[in-house]
Amino acid sequence: MTTSSTERLDDLEILVAHQSQTIEELSDVLARQGETIIDLQRRLEAMMRRFADAEEQLRGAIPVDKPPHW
Repeated sequence: MTTSSTERLDDLEILVAHQSQTIEELSDVLARQGETIIDLQRRLEAMMRRFADAEEQLRGAIPVDKPPHW
């Protein structure tokens, strides 16, 4: 069973169309993931600032003196 040049060309065109669609879908996913990463980085930085502020407030409230038994 031989495949004609036209059938082979049609098969290749179908393959390219599927690959093109897959590339577009992957590009969309990658763009969304990039946005998610940026959002998560912003949230992490905000949490780190809040933690540093809370730590600084606690540091001032806890005495640094040695206990009386030292």
